[in-house]
Amino acid sequence: MITPDDLVALIRNYNPTTDEALIRRAWTYGDDMHKGQMRHSGEPYFTHPVAVASILTEMRLDDATIITALLHDTIEDTRSTYTEVQHLFGHEVAELVDGVTKLTNLQLSSEAKSKEPQSAQAKQAENFRKLLMAMSRDLRVILVKLADRLHNMRTIRSMRPDKQAQKARETMEIYAPLAGRMGMQWMREELEDLAFRVLNPEARNSILRRFITLQRETGDVIARITADIRFELEKAGLDGTVYGRAKKPYSVWRKMQEKELTFSRLSDIYGFRIIVDHVHECYDVLGLIHQRWRAVPGRFKDYISQPKTNGYRSIHTTVSGRDGKRVEVQIRTREMHEVAEAGVAAHWSYKDGMRAVNPFAIDPAKWIEGLTARLDSTEDHDEFLEHVKLDMYADQVFCFTPKGDVVQLPKGATPLDFSYAIHTRLGNATVSAKVDGLRVPLWTRLRNGQQVEIITADGQRPQNSWIELVHTGRAKAAIRRSLREEDRERFIKLGRELSRVAFERVGRRVTEKALDTAGRALGLRGPNELLEKIGAAEISARAVIQQLYPETATMVEPEVDGARPVVGLEPGVQFRRALCCQPVPGERIVGITYRGKGVVAHTIDCGALAALEDQPERWIDLHWLEGKHAAVHGVRLELTITNSAGVLGRVCSLIGEQKANISDLHFLDKKPDYFRISVEIDVSDVEHLHRILTILSAESDVAQVFRARDLTRQP
Repeated sequence: MITPDDLVALIRNYNPTTDEALIRRAWTYGDDMHKGQMRHSGEPYFTHPVAVASILTEMRLDDATIITALLHDTIEDTRSTYTEVQHLFGHEVAELVDGVTKLTNLQLSSEAKSKEPQSAQAKQAENFRKLLMAMSRDLRVILVKLADRLHNMRTIRSMRPDKQAQKARETMEIYAPLAGRMGMQWMREELEDLAFRVLNPEARNSILRRFITLQRETGDVIARITADIRFELEKAGLDGTVYGRAKKPYSVWRKMQEKELTFSRLSDIYGFRIIVDHVHECYDVLGLIHQRWRAVPGRFKDYISQPKTNGYRSIHTTVSGRDGKRVEVQIRTREMHEVAEAGVAAHWSYKDGMRAVNPFAIDPAKWIEGLTARLDSTEDHDEFLEHVKLDMYADQVFCFTPKGDVVQLPKGATPLDFSYAIHTRLGNATVSAKVDGLRVPLWTRLRNGQQVEIITADGQRPQNSWIELVHTGRAKAAIRRSLREEDRERFIKLGRELSRVAFERVGRRVTEKALDTAGRALGLRGPNELLEKIGAAEISARAVIQQLYPETATMVEPEVDGARPVVGLEPGVQFRRALCCQPVPGERIVGITYRGKGVVAHTIDCGALAALEDQPERWIDLHWLEGKHAAVHGVRLELTITNSAGVLGRVCSLIGEQKANISDLHFLDKKPDYFRISVEIDVSDVEHLHRILTILSAESDVAQVFRARDLTRQP
């Protein structure tokens, strides 16, 4: 463990005006609070806060953040209190320590501890919201938490294997992309690689062995290419610093997985960085690199003219270097490099005792505003989590409107993402798009520098299939919201019709007051929410009647007209069941309109519906009427029975005893020891059908029985 003198010296390197007495007092206080506590490795616990503080000095952070690192576990794990920390070290430090404590208690991992997946998902979404709120109050809380996680991952080997795996997955899923989103790419890469070492050690060791083999076969490629670049700079009279390195094992492995390539076929596993003094020199160096080596098409990104939202600026290009090997080259100024290393944290960095004034450092408040502004408020937990994670993992693409405005999108975005990024109304009305003047499908993946023109039409509404076409959380949220609103209108209309029929059956008239009373009794906000749930089959109209008029519970169930047993049809429209799936009352159904045939009802899981997904205008919400249905709904069963005297007669008797008529029977296969037969029976509803299947399954001479459906039969 480094000493207080060592820590003060580290801080003085970049901040000579540091409050040395306060730093030493925080050290002494933290050491005293953690006295007697040990880490899993057997070391004194206080070695961990000291290591976290040391990591933050590498980022040249202010005294308050360093002191927070020394005290970040005191309120949670010791007798220390918020009031005491505030009294000794001030309000700013107390707030930061309290913020880190609250973050430590958040369950951000997707690994559900609850047996109920929905509640676990809801809890994780709420914790993500709290994370964003903590970031919006003071981003330094997250910087301490990231440094805390980095040290824990560096020392993870002392934990139990199951805990190692849990922490590694959480790091890979949450903390590494968060560090990258904040512009701290070095930390993201180290966190990913440390987690990779735990989650897939065999793959990581394999890549390391291949690097060693490659170096043995080709020599030190990095040193040779570095020397070549320096030679070109000196020849042109440019002063620049050149660094080269092999990419991290996890970065190599991820590229192998994404591109489905073996290590031997993988290119650009080496990266080089050139740092110069002035912006114009970045472009001069770019020209030298492209003159000396052949540029790889499609692998050029100018983040100087189009910076990332976290302040990152650099030129990226990939060239074919020595022996045709691809290498990535990054070119930036020294000030850009400082921001690239520190990311959003550059706002707090010190230089020679003063807050560093870096023209490229992003204002944390504006960065947070940009991050949270894109997270539309929603009660859908899946949607919120998806939006947050997509935003954290974003790799940017810049496209242009016809007027020349720049639209920033994540890699993999489509024209639909583009339209929703401009405005939700534009996205909802999109029918097609032109990219660089050519009409393209809406699922086209956009590339850097393309011009996108969105074509709209009045009356256009988002389709269910659009969810699969978009990549951004903003677009997914807007599409789902529109679909929910459209579904809500349909469900309310259908619920009103179901309620009307149900009320009339008990001699009552449905009124807004009656619906409002029933809705509030069922814990709902009003009539429309009740009607929506009735239309969506979440609440039955019969349950509403029983809530308002309990005396109807003993009434004889009304018989349903077999000629028109559903609700949701317009007057005079013909109705029949689909022959392919043969729906029966009690099953969820959907109506499909056929020209000249009226409406045909399919079960909601009927395979024939897949061919109609792109024709939503033909779909109609239908519900079976509540009541007693006549046994007139044909269903086909297939049975395998023993070839013995009397077995077929007994099967027919069992069906008859359940008051189901056999309308057809024929043999599918005859063998010496068994028969396979097809039986058409008429049932009243799905419960009637299940009762018959259960009784037949229990018969000893029936080897197999199941409901048969034939998707080849025309509706």
